Amino acid sequence: MALQESGEMYMEAIYVLSQKSSVVRGIDVADYLGYSKPSVSRALGILRDEGLLKKDDAGNLKLTEAGEILAKRIYERHTVLTKMFVSLGVDEATAAEDACRVEHYISDTTFDAIKTHMKQYGS
Repeated sequence: MALQESGEMYMEAIYVLSQKSSVVRGIDVADYLGYSKPSVSRALGILRDEGLLKKDDAGNLKLTEAGEILAKRIYERHTVLTKMFVSLGVDEATAAEDACRVEHYISDTTFDAIKTHMKQYGS
């Protein structure tokens, strides 16, 4: 399944929020990303339709198994790329911002090579 960049941003946000709290709601995602509630609601509906997200009767969000696999992959890209940029001398804030941009476009081949390199030589 290939999501557009915005879908990946939502998946990553839900994953990060779920690591901090057992309850994640649409309003939490909106606050985290700085998006409007209607935009978030529409995007969450698309992710539910794609089978990546479930919403319970109380409105709490939970990634499906497929959604969690995808979100973890996206988040891993973000963290590895951020670490790489920091190891190159980029400040943490800029590294995280740039990693957020790159993570959505980098090929699996290139990312795997970076990940291998960082395991061998990175911090």
